[in-house]
Amino acid sequence: MNITLDFYEKNASSFAESTLYVDFRQTQDRFLDKLPQGGKILDFGCGAGRDTKYFLMKGFDIDAADGSKELCKLASAYTGIAVKQMLFQELDSREAYDGIWACSSILHLSKAELKDVLWRMERAVKKEGIIYTSFKYGSFEGTRNGRYFIDFTKETFDEFMREYKNLSIEECWITRDVRPGRGEEKWLNVIVRKNGKWMV
Repeated sequence: MNITLDFYEKNASSFAESTLYVDFRQTQDRFLDKLPQGGKILDFGCGAGRDTKYFLMKGFDIDAADGSKELCKLASAYTGIAVKQMLFQELDSREAYDGIWACSSILHLSKAELKDVLWRMERAVKKEGIIYTSFKYGSFEGTRNGRYFIDFTKETFDEFMREYKNLSIEECWITRDVRPGRGEEKWLNVIVRKNGKWMV
């Protein structure tokens, strides 16, 4: 994970420039439509704050967090709220959120780390709450372009999720990268719902 954090610390400004103004409303709204109006959202790995700002504009109550100190600074300035510097493994909330938004973020974990973090995310959402996350589409796991990635297909993500008895995949769809010049890259988008049977 350190190689990934180092990348974002050193490249925070250029990363922000490449992501802040991308039109992501179709996916954002698909997530928001499943939440109660004004509901509580965790933007988990918020980057430069693009999605946090959109959710705030739509009237939702947002907690935003990122592991990169530099991205937290940029996101705080962009969104107007205090963004918490936190590693994914430090999430310790209990049934606090109607939804967790983990857009292109937890894909930087190893498979073993991801298993633990998904348990933490399950605990952090309310009964019937939802989790959105996205991964590059494929079978790669390892270091690429200066960061650690784990990729999934629909089949491999379904297999990965089988041990989470209280989480069910509600939607799973593939999109093209919306950034200029990246349209050939495919992404796996997933919305998972907590079924309410989890006990503390």
